[in-house]
Amino acid sequence: MFNLKETIRRYKRVLCIARKPSRYEFTASSKVCALGIVIIGLIGFLIFMVFVLLGI
Repeated sequence: MFNLKETIRRYKRVLCIARKPSRYEFTASSKVCALGIVIIGLIGFLIFMVFVLLGI
């Protein structure tokens, strides 16, 4: 069912092949994340405004 040794081996493998992102990769990822947060916030705000204007 749950094999602890196998799970630890998989985690260790991922950590061995992971690397620190370059400055360009980090800034690009940050910009994409920030844009997604802004878009989701705007959608939520628009839904809120629709409900406020409809008086619900």
